[in-house]
Amino acid sequence: MVRDKSLTARHVGGVYWRALVAQIRAITEYPADFWVMASAGAMWNVLQFAFITVLFAAVPDVAGWRYHEMLMLSGLFTVASGSTALLVDGVWSTGQMVLKGEIDYRMTRPAPVVVQVATTHIGMQGFGESGIGLLMFAYGWIGAGLSLAALPIGLLGLVCAIVIECALITVFCAVNFWIKGPMSNFAFVLVDLQSNAMVLPLGLFPIGVRIVTLFVIPVAFVNFVPVAVLTGHLSAWWLVGTPLAALAAVLAAVGVFRLGLRSYDSAGH
Repeated sequence: MVRDKSLTARHVGGVYWRALVAQIRAITEYPADFWVMASAGAMWNVLQFAFITVLFAAVPDVAGWRYHEMLMLSGLFTVASGSTALLVDGVWSTGQMVLKGEIDYRMTRPAPVVVQVATTHIGMQGFGESGIGLLMFAYGWIGAGLSLAALPIGLLGLVCAIVIECALITVFCAVNFWIKGPMSNFAFVLVDLQSNAMVLPLGLFPIGVRIVTLFVIPVAFVNFVPVAVLTGHLSAWWLVGTPLAALAAVLAAVGVFRLGLRSYDSAGH
């Protein structure tokens, strides 16, 4: 029984990897498009870096957070956001697939529908976003005086950030199974709120916002909690919540997508 589950997991992983590689091969057929999109993603985050630099030229800290700590906060979110474009960008097309009935034949294939949908596209801007995000995070790490001994915590936070962000985007895109429309408006709102609010210290917000972002929609575990633990703003006990939030987000993504498939009635209904 355990062996069957292992084989199933291996099969799903193989399907996901082969589909992703196929998309990468398609992208490399048009190198100019790749570099334009990757550069566009990088430029937006260079502006974010510049904004933080200009801000801290005028103020010493924001709610007790200094320049390099803020760079880590913004950089980790940027890596997570860019990774969604590389790993699950196809879920943004869920609404279009539902309206056009394109989910039908994917339901007949021997692989999870969510995996097939997620790998229908790769956002090339994710290469630039993730690259700049890693540079910001690394520069902030060095400037904050963190040692290599904290590297395992940083890697755990990085992996969990990517998993949580991909899972939450999948959840909010799956809403289109019930709210028919080509655009994933709920997912757009989530990303917009994160890019504007979650690159700031959570202490700036009311208690209600903190509770929601920690225990309801765990976006705070994408970047705030790991960076706060690394920089000493939070106790190390908070780090336990990061993998738990990642697990909860993945289970929510799988569960919501399955519920959506049960209510799916193809095109024209």
